[in-house]
Amino acid sequence: MAPALTSSLPLMIESLVKRFGQVTAVDGITLELHPGECLGLLGPNGAGKSTLIRSIAGRVIPDSGAVSVFGAPASSTAARNALGWVPQELALYRRLTCRENLESFGRFHGMARAALQPAIAWCLAWAALEERASDPVKNLSGGMMRRLNMAAGLIHRPKLVLMDEPTTGVDPQSRNRIFEMIENLRAEGMSIVYTTHYMEEAERLCDRIAIVDRGRIVALGSREELVHQAFASRSQVLARFAGPADRIAAWVEGRGGTYVEGQVEGHGDGPTAGTAQFTVERPTEIVGLLDSAAQAGLELTDVTLRKPNLESVFLHLTGRELRD
Repeated sequence: MAPALTSSLPLMIESLVKRFGQVTAVDGITLELHPGECLGLLGPNGAGKSTLIRSIAGRVIPDSGAVSVFGAPASSTAARNALGWVPQELALYRRLTCRENLESFGRFHGMARAALQPAIAWCLAWAALEERASDPVKNLSGGMMRRLNMAAGLIHRPKLVLMDEPTTGVDPQSRNRIFEMIENLRAEGMSIVYTTHYMEEAERLCDRIAIVDRGRIVALGSREELVHQAFASRSQVLARFAGPADRIAAWVEGRGGTYVEGQVEGHGDGPTAGTAQFTVERPTEIVGLLDSAAQAGLELTDVTLRKPNLESVFLHLTGRELRD
């Protein structure tokens, strides 16, 4: 008999470790998801987010540690029944209709016909696909396929859903429709783990955000908490320079800043444009930075003073842009 769902916490991850050969993809992550919460997972490519999601879904067996869904082991039937997974890759039958796809996924979850039909009706309405229910998937737009992919992951009406970059490759209008779908789930009290490469999505949808880098959680909290933890009341200076990246980076490091390398637009393999990030107590400190850069012979192309945001925190903690 499958273990019962005994915990009030939708998700508990305890000291999770997963290695692939010499690479440690997940390095001792401990994390809890609260009831009705949307938790964002942010991290650069290769940070370990996908391995963590697959471990929660029971698709990856950890080397040590534990994952439980409402108190049941992630690999158990009880956990699978309580969990929905929306993978980044489209997992649909292109020759079947929208309705037939939902029927197929419902049967995979062992749903009886009496429960399946109202679940399909709910999914079609939630995804705004009622008028396309009889259309083959191959005839849908990319945004419609994304919405159907999400509905297929929720056909059994789980209590917890994992969403792995559900807006990948969709246009702005479709992205806004997906936001509305997720906000509807939140209004119903569903618990969500959400990974994304778009900072604005995390800021809009997530109650708390876990920043993952090199297999570890390097920061956890609400947007406001993360900004305060990283910067307190300080402001942020962003300065861009043209010139050799190593020279710029050395100067930035010497001034206690963070440097991210990038190409100058239109220059191909030519000079690089580096973004230097500094924090200051007072705006007048910018003058000293600019004087120092001039003395170092650096070519300043742009400078901005702003209040730190979530993207600032991410760059400060990882030294990389979110999409790197």
